[in-house]
Parts: sequence; structure tokens; C-alpha cells
Amino acid sequence: MGEIYDGGVPLVEAVRSGFVESVHRGSVVVLDATGAVLAEAGDVRGPVFPRSSNKPLQAVGMLRAGLPLTGADLAVACASHHGEDPHVERVEALLRRAGLDASALHCPPDLPLSEQARDALLRAGGGPSRLRMNCSGKHTGMLLTCLAAGWPVAGYWRPEHPLQQRITATVEELTGEPAAAVGIDGCGAPVLAGSLTGLAAAYLRLVSAEPGSPARTVADAMRAYPEMVAGTGDEAYDTRLMTGIPGLLAKSGAEGVVAVAVPGVGAVAAKIDDGGMRARMPVLVSALRRLSVDAPILDELAESPLHGGGEPVGSVRTRW
Repeated sequence: MGEIYDGGVPLVEAVRSGFVESVHRGSVVVLDATGAVLAEAGDVRGPVFPRSSNKPLQAVGMLRAGLPLTGADLAVACASHHGEDPHVERVEALLRRAGLDASALHCPPDLPLSEQARDALLRAGGGPSRLRMNCSGKHTGMLLTCLAAGWPVAGYWRPEHPLQQRITATVEELTGEPAAAVGIDGCGAPVLAGSLTGLAAAYLRLVSAEPGSPARTVADAMRAYPEMVAGTGDEAYDTRLMTGIPGLLAKSGAEGVVAVAVPGVGAVAAKIDDGGMRARMPVLVSALRRLSVDAPILDELAESPLHGGGEPVGSVRTRW
């Protein structure tokens, strides 16, 4: 793995009225079922911050340390949930059962990611809250892990805390790489830098793990309750992918990151250099098709329309 990320290549273009008006550069790696590189573009060995794509790996570390969650409860601990009522109610219930409330969460107050949920909340006179923040499930999982392991909850988000040390060791094991850097994620918890190749390999390990193991338990929970991982709207891409492709594990991250794996087929990890979220799905669809994955959801996500005067006049599409 290189010491720096050298940047990607042109992967996605926005074509309006037959004219290319924007290009997104990025990097993507495709692994086959054995973990061998099947295809790549850009720098897939230099480190990037996977952001929320690290959440399933963090959850494995939490389970190993004693996190007592399964099913939908575990799925929301792996989530970048959209702040819809079922997400908030589940997180709140987990905190309440542990004798905690939202004040114990270190994640900042925020509005829902879901536009519909956000509008409904504001119309009702509500505002930002820690529970609505998309990482509240992960932070709740971290608190519950500390209680189960006998670690102090104070400062649970700090890199030197025993919880974060255990999570770091797990992420490094699953990716097969030492963390190239430790940063502060948008939610205030640590984020570990690693290569796209390591990230894809980690996802392949999750879906290929033995049933009942912490890695497989995380993958199974997310796939069984995909609406807890993201949400229910059109922008809930992780939910749509896991619903539309049986067995697929998906988790997006901020700044244009996405990682997926399909057991017995392979894995993909991608990073869009400018952080453009609209560019992720066209690249991912192209990558999955290189693994001979075929499903109607891929046709839906292969291009996103561009409009002019309320009418479609072009699209955002892959050139890779």
C-alpha cells in the first residue's frame, strides 16, 4: 500500500444534451471470489478514508468485545440510517434498556438524511437531535459494547480508549493492512484509512465467514434488515441494493465511497475523488457487471437523469 492516495482516473461523466459537462475521477477495484483482483482503475492501493463503509468492520470488533446485539438491533449499529422514525425508535429503545439516553451519545445533533423524514420533522416543529443523526446506531453500539466489556463509557470515542483499540485491531485484521492514518469522522468517532483493495477484501471476508462468527453475524444482520442500514426512500441505495440482489452486502460512505460483496462471486470498493455521491452507483454497477451480477436494480442505478426545463436531457453515466 502506498503512503498517499495518488488519485483516480475519469470514471463517470455527466452528459447534457449530448455534451459532456462534468467528469468525476476516482478509483475502483473488483475482486473475484478468491480475493484476486479481477479489474481495477485508478489508485486502489493507496489509503483513503472509507468513512461509513468501515461501519460493518467496526461492528465486528464490537461483537468480539461482547456487544449483545443481533438482527435489526445489530443492523442499526452498522447503519448510516436516514433518521426515519423506526430508526430513532430502535436506537432510543436500545439506550433505554441500557439505562442511558441520547445525552450519552457523542455524535452531534443532526437532521434526518431522508428528505421526507426531515421535512416531516420540521413541519412538526422538531429540529436536529443526536438520535436522528445517521451514526446514532453505531454510537449506541459502542456504548453498549463498553458496558458489556466493563470499559468506561467516558471518552468511548477517543482513539486511545480500549473500545477503539479493539476496533482498530479488528479493522486491520479484516483488511489485512495496518491503518495508514487515524482521523475523526463526521460523527466524532475515529475513522481509519486503508486501501480500496483492503476494504473490498474485508467485505469478502464478512460474507464468506463461518455462520455464527462475528463477521458473518454482521453481514447476515445487515442483509436481513437492509431498511435499518439506510432507509426506505429512493436515495437509500444500500437498502435498494441489498433488497434487489440476494446475498449482497453493501455499505456506502461519505465522500464518494461504496463497498459491496456477494458470497461466492466477489467484492467491489470504489472512491470518487471529488466526493461526488452521484458518481458512485454508475461505477458500482459497471463493477458488478464485471462479476456477471445481473439484476433489475442495476439497470435502475446504472444512470441518473439530468433535467432541463423539467424534462430529461441527459444522464450521469460511467465511462469505465
